[in-house]
Amino acid sequence: MPTYAYACTSCGHRFDAVQSFSDDALTECPECGGTLRKQYGSIGVTFNGSGFYRTDSRAKSGGSGEGSASSKAESKTSAAPAAASTPTSS
Repeated sequence: MPTYAYACTSCGHRFDAVQSFSDDALTECPECGGTLRKQYGSIGVTFNGSGFYRTDSRAKSGGSGEGSASSKAESKTSAAPAAASTPTSS
């Protein structure tokens, strides 16, 4: 269940409340009975891996992308499974 931060517009009292997504937002300050306002802050999300940065989709420096095409061809051939050889029994 997510934790929401609230602040009173009258007295400035700040507190956190654990609520379900389906619960209604709190509207009354527990200290003075004034109006509450939901506070929004930054979230701690980190995107790891390839494809999340602007530079990930750019061609390698020095050309029109020929280097990336040859590396794709190499990766396709190297990714193919090797032919299985069956030993002959004598």
